Amino acid sequence: MPETTHKAPAIKGTVERYKKYALPAAVAVLVIFHGVGLWGLLFSGEPEYFQQLTPMNLLLTNVLLFSFHRRWNMAFVLFAVVVFGVGFLSEVLGVHTGLLFGDYSYGAALGLKLWEVPLLIGLNWLMLVYTTGHISNYLKLHWLAKALTGALLMVLLDYFIEPVAIQYDFWSWQGDSIPVSNFIGWFAVAFLLQLYFQKAHFFKKNKLAPYVYLVQLVFFICLFTML
Repeated sequence: MPETTHKAPAIKGTVERYKKYALPAAVAVLVIFHGVGLWGLLFSGEPEYFQQLTPMNLLLTNVLLFSFHRRWNMAFVLFAVVVFGVGFLSEVLGVHTGLLFGDYSYGAALGLKLWEVPLLIGLNWLMLVYTTGHISNYLKLHWLAKALTGALLMVLLDYFIEPVAIQYDFWSWQGDSIPVSNFIGWFAVAFLLQLYFQKAHFFKKNKLAPYVYLVQLVFFICLFTML
């Protein structure tokens, strides 16, 4: 019994000692994975192979991101389910009717589809709402202004994603022209979800969240500039 008692503080001390390395390690993994993806798409000569790795990259990013979420509760689970569902269903509506975003269709690069929309799109909406919501919370603003900031950050990222998406078979637009309605629709849906983020009662201090958004932004800006 005394031996067990002595071991517990030792294990706890070891965990605390290495805990400070978790964030730098996670950021390093994000940078390495996106850096390899960037090299593969631009310089490997086999961009199709690296396109196929996009779902794995997105899944890894989300696993890392949400491993840093603290104090999981039903409010957070409900938030995650609702944002995933609203994001995914808004894309289903967009693909089948042209409403919200315009006339577009998804390619094969984002993996398994349901109703002609990749399931990972819902996860992507969740990741973006969550990360931009965290960034906006660093600002000392009214919660409505924070929601507006988060939505604008999402539109900013989408601006760089759109031409890249066409190039690498994520999705394509009718007539190969990105309509203004896409950005208006993105902003509208993003703003509603950002309002939910601001009012939902869960712990909102994920240290990795700003880095996830920043790495994504740099990644797509680099691809955008090379088109």
